Amino acid sequence: MRVGANYLGDRRCTFTVWAPLAKEMAVQLIGPPSRMVPLERGDRGHWHATVADVEPGTLYQFQINGEMLRPDPASQCQPQGVHGPSAVVDHRFDWQTLGWQSFPLPNYLIYELHVGTFTPEGTFEAIIPRLPDLLEMGINAIELMPVGQFPGDRNWGYDGVYPFSVQPSYGGVEGLKRLVDACHQQAMAVVLDVIYNHFGPEGNYTRDFGPYFTEHYRTPWGSAVNFDDAHSDGVRNFVIENALYWFREFRMDALRLDAIHAIYDFGARHILSEMNDRVKAFAQQEGQPCYLIAESDLNDVRVVRPPAQGGYGLDAQWNDDFHHCVHTLLTGESDGYYLDFGTCEQFAKVWTSSFAYTWTYSPHRQRYHGSDARDRPPSQFVVCAQNHDQVGNRMMGDRLSTLVGFESLKLAAGAVILAPAIPLLFMGEEYGEEAPFLYFISHGDPELARLVREGRKREFAAFHATGEAPDADSPETFRASTLNWEQRTQGKHGVLRQFYQTLIQLRRTLSPITHFDRDAIDVQANEGDCTVRVHHWQGDEAVLIGFNFSPHPQPLLKLPPGPWQKQVDSADARWQGPGSALPDRLDGEDTVKMQPTSVALYSKVL
Repeated sequence: MRVGANYLGDRRCTFTVWAPLAKEMAVQLIGPPSRMVPLERGDRGHWHATVADVEPGTLYQFQINGEMLRPDPASQCQPQGVHGPSAVVDHRFDWQTLGWQSFPLPNYLIYELHVGTFTPEGTFEAIIPRLPDLLEMGINAIELMPVGQFPGDRNWGYDGVYPFSVQPSYGGVEGLKRLVDACHQQAMAVVLDVIYNHFGPEGNYTRDFGPYFTEHYRTPWGSAVNFDDAHSDGVRNFVIENALYWFREFRMDALRLDAIHAIYDFGARHILSEMNDRVKAFAQQEGQPCYLIAESDLNDVRVVRPPAQGGYGLDAQWNDDFHHCVHTLLTGESDGYYLDFGTCEQFAKVWTSSFAYTWTYSPHRQRYHGSDARDRPPSQFVVCAQNHDQVGNRMMGDRLSTLVGFESLKLAAGAVILAPAIPLLFMGEEYGEEAPFLYFISHGDPELARLVREGRKREFAAFHATGEAPDADSPETFRASTLNWEQRTQGKHGVLRQFYQTLIQLRRTLSPITHFDRDAIDVQANEGDCTVRVHHWQGDEAVLIGFNFSPHPQPLLKLPPGPWQKQVDSADARWQGPGSALPDRLDGEDTVKMQPTSVALYSKVL
């Protein structure tokens, strides 16, 4: 059942709200003149009325039990902020890409960005002129951090309290549609980050309408969303309708589901499984794929296994293990969850098995962790060397470019772009952006801002961070996180960007990398030398990839029969490296050495 204000055209609008415990409900249309329209109780606590003489943009709020006035939990627009009334939206839009057909998810190369800091303007509209630059590099999908309306105009987006409303300071409904349309015109997919594990603290009036939350479980953000307690069917409908809303009204190609490990549902049918069924039914009806990508730190393969095998059937999930392996090998960090990582054997394992922890003992967790994902294709896993969490949740918002040297940045690029998975880049990574990506908010309540500061301090204690974090509530913290886009063609920044571009082109043209076949990968790790040798093949075609994580030259051992032709070596002078020690052509009998902290790729000569 659709919720919220559904504008029908001809100045008619249907208002639907879920309030299962209310005795009476009405919608107040704010004039002039204002009027109060009673709602009729329907199935399982849904109240509704179809009202005439309602224009798009009309302000409204719901009256609960003849007393309390509240904004619509499913509001599609909050023009006066999170505490103000809601507004009716007319979703008619002059789409220019009527024939758009999305491409298979395994072909995605995702670029994650934050709308507010990707450009100085911080709007959807300002992203559009930068799309050709991303396309030139080889990016074919952008992933937007959450855009659901939040307090103020500065936020990562995870404090949103109106999951159907698009942040007005970004450009609102019209702005987001123009961005999606512009992406589709250039054959670029759009992924939207959505949050179904919690609501933000400021402007959250959902409790006044009904049991949206349960006290049976706790999340890092407070009470859990009610997916399996009494009256949970209304909450499940609300969340599933939100997922369909983004596909139906905004033509999103995929949704990234935030932190599903904090979605608690012990009913016989998990909410994610039900959501997947509903989304796939909609996709079939539309003749257009609609993908669901989960973020999870559980290493639980059930997330992506098909329902017939007891899984939820989602299309893909983020793989934190891959990031942690790369990060610890490059930085040597071992605090917090990085305690569990740091070996070349683990890097080899994530290459062949996706997860490093597959019901193996985790020293950080002090328990066994993870499951075996080898029965699923590697293309169901999204990998990265940086993302908003791994950068922004550091006290100083340090990007990899400020933690390691230039050779390590090229090595990280090779690890991600050439991996048998879906690569994800974080905005600015491709040219070594050095500006931090800090955590920022703009809460109207000073007490909430204080609680955020204290909470962040406790989080950093686990990583033994010292000093004071930048004030999340300061406009300067937000401004400091804006990309220096003009750097992308300058000096080493421009060289790194060209290196990414070359790797992406090789990924697209070399068949063994594009086919993601677990049975056609052989990976050998030499822990003593800190090297990893990867052999991919597809029919007669094959590639050989070498990684040297050591600060010293190291031999690349156990080379398969060749001959092999060098395609790229990060140590080459072309990439401002120390100069390649690898021959242009080699065969399986050769003994070769790789330069320190480098990556090289060869293709088999046919």
